[in-house]
Amino acid sequence: MSPTVPTAPLRPFSAIVFDMDGTLLDTEMVFKQIVWDVSGELGFEMTETVHHAMVGSSHETTNRLLVEAYGVSFPYTIFDEKCRVLMKAKMSEVVPVKTGVHELLAELKARRIPAAVATSSRAPHALGHLGGAGILSMFETVVTRDDVVNPKPHPEPYLMAAKRLGIDPGLCIAVEDSHTGVRAAHAAGLQTIMVPDIVAPSDEISALCVAVMHSLHDLRTAAFAQG
Repeated sequence: MSPTVPTAPLRPFSAIVFDMDGTLLDTEMVFKQIVWDVSGELGFEMTETVHHAMVGSSHETTNRLLVEAYGVSFPYTIFDEKCRVLMKAKMSEVVPVKTGVHELLAELKARRIPAAVATSSRAPHALGHLGGAGILSMFETVVTRDDVVNPKPHPEPYLMAAKRLGIDPGLCIAVEDSHTGVRAAHAAGLQTIMVPDIVAPSDEISALCVAVMHSLHDLRTAAFAQG
């Protein structure tokens, strides 16, 4: 389904809660290559179908997906550690951000609209990568996998982000790139926008969004269409 920007301005909002990988940080393609390389090294052939199911998922869900796909012999602990080491090395060089991130965060800061992050990544990964990208200070709070009992697609990460901001979920926009994240944000009652990265939206996922957009530049235009 092609991205669509709403012709009318978005509903009034008081805060924006962002997913991290693939939404703020341009890390999903880097991680995809690592996943392919590590899987092959361990003797398993990664597929687009399995990888797409992994996008936006927690470590627990990824573990289950890989065991379901390759059997109980899949060495998830070794796979996870190798991926972490390689990703850390890559991100020590540079942490790339998605198109429009700096402009949108600057606009929010200028308008005194608080921003938060709700991610399935664990705290060291999330805080390290946001800091490495130079944008950690732009967020009032960062909700990680370590902060919640139930990760996405459960609504808890987004509900916690809204609670920490002190703003009703219905007055928050959520920005996501994955099906898992869209389900979580919609279930939490946030005005949900998908900016696809690796995985395109299905009709079901599009129906959970107020819009599917090409980039964060489109979101900035739609959010502040009336100045």
